[in-house]
Amino acid sequence: MAAPLFLLAPPRSYTSLINAMIGQHPEAFGLPELNLFNVQQTKDLWRNVSDDIGDDNNRRQGLLRAVAEIYAGEQTRDAVVMAQHWASARENMMTGDVFIELVNKIDPLIAVEKSPAYTISVDRMKRIYEAFPDAKFIHLVRHPIPQSKSVMGLNDGIFALFVNAIDFQTDRAILDPQIAWHDININILNFLDIVPAENQMRIRGELIMENPREELAGICRWLGIRDDEEAVDDMMHPEASPFACFGPVNALFGNDPNFLRGSKFRPHKPRLPEMDAELPWRDDGVRLRPEVVALAREFGYE
Repeated sequence: MAAPLFLLAPPRSYTSLINAMIGQHPEAFGLPELNLFNVQQTKDLWRNVSDDIGDDNNRRQGLLRAVAEIYAGEQTRDAVVMAQHWASARENMMTGDVFIELVNKIDPLIAVEKSPAYTISVDRMKRIYEAFPDAKFIHLVRHPIPQSKSVMGLNDGIFALFVNAIDFQTDRAILDPQIAWHDININILNFLDIVPAENQMRIRGELIMENPREELAGICRWLGIRDDEEAVDDMMHPEASPFACFGPVNALFGNDPNFLRGSKFRPHKPRLPEMDAELPWRDDGVRLRPEVVALAREFGYE
């Protein structure tokens, strides 16, 4: 069984795009957001066991789309119904065992997955490690200001609300996503302390946006898979992923809606603001917190 690869990052950190890019390598299989390790048993994906990922069915649509594609070779309404029966038959299984079953099914391809909600809790990431002690992890980082701005642009910052990224002032409470950026990255660092150094790497997402071929080839060499021009060419087309578009009506999502609306990759150099720049989601002149600045500089941002 090929060891899977997990991308660990706060949401809005290029995870959907980069997951699909790596997953288009001829020796890999890019999955949608399965969310399996958010819960203990498969049936818990159908129950509201945690408020931080919302009380809706979006959290399980990635699993249904993946099962439909892997077992039926298509993502039609009927294939998703089959996937629902597949999941129902495994409702009492531990989610790690379900993930192992999927990995075995696509072997020898490397399973590539990112579910941002994994990073909310170190325990969730430890579940990954318990199921796959030989897994590899990419800690994907993005500058805190653009990332936080992007979080606030998605459903009015609902993710920041779920994880209590709130700045309580004397007269009001302000949703401030930089708190989540900091705390989630700290969670990732704390988890990676138990992962062997050779099984983890950190990448600034902006570098992939600017120099995709060089950075993707480097990831390939680290994974021990082909890094030739043809393989990298495949990785430059995330839109070719079967999960890079909306699914059938009974499983529409399973990924970032913005990515599903337009998944074609266009190399570009992201603009990185100064650390003392104004924050577009604040109207009171507050800047980045000192602990956020310190961590961002540790990641290589200036």
